[in-house]
Amino acid sequence: MAGRLATRIGKVLPRRRARRFLRDDRGVTIVEFGLLATPFFAIVGAILETSVVFLSGQILDSAVQDVSRLIRTGQAQQAAMTPAGFKTAVCDRVFGLFSDCEGPGGLHVEVQVLDAFSDVDMTPPVNWTCDEDEDEAACAAWTRPEAFTPGQGSSIVTVQVYYQWPLILSMDWLGLSNLPSGKRLMAAAAAFRNEPFT
Repeated sequence: MAGRLATRIGKVLPRRRARRFLRDDRGVTIVEFGLLATPFFAIVGAILETSVVFLSGQILDSAVQDVSRLIRTGQAQQAAMTPAGFKTAVCDRVFGLFSDCEGPGGLHVEVQVLDAFSDVDMTPPVNWTCDEDEDEAACAAWTRPEAFTPGQGSSIVTVQVYYQWPLILSMDWLGLSNLPSGKRLMAAAAAFRNEPFT
């Protein structure tokens, strides 16, 4: 008899404690915040990262179009612009968004004269087969040397500028990374015929 009573008391006490615990709504806010904070901040971070990447891409494209106009009108040729000068002119127009714009890992510039517009080749100079086991510096290295040949009057010229943008948030599900190194390759290009300057 005493054993049954002890068993019944043991069963009743945990149920009452469980009911009391389930009815207690203190701390509900912090639990809900804990459940929702991670997805909320992940979405906010993804929105901010995507916005900065697209803004930077637009600014790079605008800078390349502006500086390419110097070649198209003959101003770059008359001023004897160098490859470093061209890169500096592009970097001056990106408003500091590209932290190592002129450094060794910065912009990659190719300005070339072509025989016809059909000869344009816009293949990015990156190693697409690089994997995680390789050295990061080897993966980030450009596969073609820079070139700067602005041409003369009426020459067909292509200007290609590439930059490996380091992503702040590494979210594979977001799909912003398009390089094996986890960075985003940004590219801006212009193809035009120089004005007939002398």
